[in-house]
Amino acid sequence: MTVSGSPRKSSITRRRFLAAGACAVGGFALYTGEIERHWIEVSQKDVLIPGLPPAFDGFRIAQISDIHMDEFTEAFFVRDVVNRVNSLKPDAVFLTGDFVTSEYAPRKFAIGAGWQCAGLLNQLACRQRYAVLGNHDFMVGADAVSEALTDNDIIVLRNYYMPLERSGGRIWLAGLADPLQGSPDPEATIPASIRNIPQEPIILLCHAPDYVDDLLTFPSGQAVSLMLCGHTHGGQVRLPLIGPLVLPFMGRKYVRGWFRFGRLQMHVNRGIGTVSLPVRFDCPPEISMLTLRSA
Repeated sequence: MTVSGSPRKSSITRRRFLAAGACAVGGFALYTGEIERHWIEVSQKDVLIPGLPPAFDGFRIAQISDIHMDEFTEAFFVRDVVNRVNSLKPDAVFLTGDFVTSEYAPRKFAIGAGWQCAGLLNQLACRQRYAVLGNHDFMVGADAVSEALTDNDIIVLRNYYMPLERSGGRIWLAGLADPLQGSPDPEATIPASIRNIPQEPIILLCHAPDYVDDLLTFPSGQAVSLMLCGHTHGGQVRLPLIGPLVLPFMGRKYVRGWFRFGRLQMHVNRGIGTVSLPVRFDCPPEISMLTLRSA
């Protein structure tokens, strides 16, 4: 009779393989769900603006986007973001939408999350704070989210514009209603009266970046110097050789980073929070720190 050791070795090999696979899956879940999802990256860039008034040369803007409060984004993490922004000492903070999430939770819960988010953002040391709403904010309730923000000293721009003045210089800040769920009106947001004024450039906040293609068909869009967007989360999960697994409508063409269209420069921020699943891979949360410079 012959006794072979092969089956036992094979069994041990299979068990080790399965155990190693389970560890790898668990490690990946831990990394994407806890480590990278809370790993804040600050991206810094000097932005050259033709016609920038001398008083605004060196003006520092912090951009935050897509917080998606409370469904997956915890209060402690938003506090970390606020503290990080405070440490950067910006002159202004621009918030480019999706403070809440319209997905799994009831609307009442999401509205409460909006108030919680706004309260945390009120801890920003910088008092120049301006926002536009995103598609989730409109789906939950644009008026409700706007009320929470304005009650916490954050100015919400919905197809509206306003001057920012500093030491005798002036630039214009405009904000569009969300292109997916709102009704953006570029001609009202950037009227002829503020276009192409020497040394008074226009900065535009717009949640969905792919709207830039429509925007540039309007005279108002051609007068914009800098456009800041969010919405895409940078892809949220990006795999090697594949890229982002899922991208939202109106955020599939211009996904993250910088783009140029003649005089208009556009930055797409990767956002803070997540949707669908609380995971990020090769795409950590981003605070954009932009310093305006005279071109």
